[in-house]
Amino acid sequence: MMEIVRSRRRAANDRGMSTAEYAIGTVAAAALAGVLYKLVTGTEVRTALLGIVRRALQLAG
Repeated sequence: MMEIVRSRRRAANDRGMSTAEYAIGTVAAAALAGVLYKLVTGTEVRTALLGIVRRALQLAG
């Protein structure tokens, strides 16, 4: 019985993220967004996406 109480206390102390974990998660998300932005706005990716859209429009119309 005491083991159940102890495990519940431990679980109650570990709920959610701390402020430091939120900060690290936010920085990681911002870094990933920056990398994706650079990737998508690059000329190679832009050219490939435009080619796909043009082919789709040619097939549709």
